[in-house]
Amino acid sequence: MNTATQTTLPDSTWRTLYAELRPALRLFLVLTVITGFIYPLLITGIAQGIFAHEANGSLIQRDGKPVGSILIGQPFSDAKYLWGRPSATAPQPYNGLASSGSNLGPLNPALADAVKARIADLRAANPTQLGPVPQELVTTSASGLDPHISPQAALWQLDRIAHARSVPASQVRAIIDKYTELPTLGLFGEDRVNVLQVNLALDELK
Repeated sequence: MNTATQTTLPDSTWRTLYAELRPALRLFLVLTVITGFIYPLLITGIAQGIFAHEANGSLIQRDGKPVGSILIGQPFSDAKYLWGRPSATAPQPYNGLASSGSNLGPLNPALADAVKARIADLRAANPTQLGPVPQELVTTSASGLDPHISPQAALWQLDRIAHARSVPASQVRAIIDKYTELPTLGLFGEDRVNVLQVNLALDELK
């Protein structure tokens, strides 16, 4: 009868393996502490100390409660509010968990039908505007979360908002001008208007 023989590594071999693995394990532990604990805590501390508003989502507070973020749009359909870009996210518009565009190509009939319907709705809501409807008011952005529109698109809605609120158009225009942001560093991007900030300011009109 054959009997199984058990072999063990010599002590010298174990010592050699340990000597080879020890630097790797030490480096692994050091990097884990640095990248897993020290670095995140350091960056979080710097962000909270210097850029607390941005680090916490650029939230807008009203009466001590967050009402939105300047970085994510919200849907508005009441005539007394500024309307932003359409959003293609699901199941609701401006859904941060489903950021995306419609993915419809320029020759897709569904896109053409959607744009035509939006133009008709905007024409009906803004009867005094006889010029072209701004493109951004009828097409979705790539992210579906765009919180801005151009000053031209905001002013295109000025008469409707002023009429719905029974205030002079100059008051509405002053608010739009106040929340018009210039290109970053004067170079990057274009002039833009934050829709949520304008609408919150409109609600404060007397």
